[in-house]
Amino acid sequence: MLEFLKMSKKLLSTVFSLSLVAFTSGTVLSSAALADEAADIAKGTEIAEEWDRRDWGFGDTESYMEMQLENRHGDKSIREMRQKTLEVPGHDVGDKSLTIFDKPRDVKGTAFLSFAKIFDPDDQWMYLPAVKRVKRISSKNKSGPFLGSEFAYEDLSAQELKKYTYKWLRDEPCGELQCAVVEQTPTYENSGYTKMITWYDLSEYRQQKIDYYDRKGKLLKTLVSSDFKQHLDKYWRPYNMYMENHQTGKKTRLVFSKIEFQKGLKDSELTKNTLKRVR
Repeated sequence: MLEFLKMSKKLLSTVFSLSLVAFTSGTVLSSAALADEAADIAKGTEIAEEWDRRDWGFGDTESYMEMQLENRHGDKSIREMRQKTLEVPGHDVGDKSLTIFDKPRDVKGTAFLSFAKIFDPDDQWMYLPAVKRVKRISSKNKSGPFLGSEFAYEDLSAQELKKYTYKWLRDEPCGELQCAVVEQTPTYENSGYTKMITWYDLSEYRQQKIDYYDRKGKLLKTLVSSDFKQHLDKYWRPYNMYMENHQTGKKTRLVFSKIEFQKGLKDSELTKNTLKRVR
């Protein structure tokens, strides 16, 4: 009996020791995983901050472009438009933009005004010349398509740094470039996306590609930007932006003919009251 008790104590001691080792190992592994996660978040944030920093000070731009819409059958329609963008200094508010449609006749005069915000929902309005009315875009409808295109209203708002959290996933080739792949998660309410996977080239920190995932976590669409040109020896802009919806088969391409910087755009030119007078 005494021998049995000694063996039992020895067995219990061995089990306890093994359990302690397993617990300690698990804690170490968990701590290592948390450290890796924190490092990936820090690296992803640093990449996004560098992308943002390189665009500081552009002032304002005026862009001229053609929007090419293509349905899943390959039928195409074309719209001509222009956009004015005003940089708003500071980290608590976002930039302002005004988009105006010039052709064809059925959309001529339609204007879209967007004030990007950081901590609050963006302010967006649409002027519809057919009814001579300014319509406010509800914050709950920002995921809806912009005038039948594959760009959503929230895509047209300035992509401000603090509106997302970031996590580096990996580095990999993207065409002839090397890119950092970063997961971006919207922090604002009513986004149509659970996450965006963005490819930043490591030479100039330009966004080469973005995958958008819907509210169910499924791949919704992909934006590929190309034909980048540098302005004022500093600011890069894509002259071709191609958005493909993987769920509907529809596509939208923006082809820019001209982008001008520092035109002297004033804040008073981008207000709700000026929408009806836009030419």
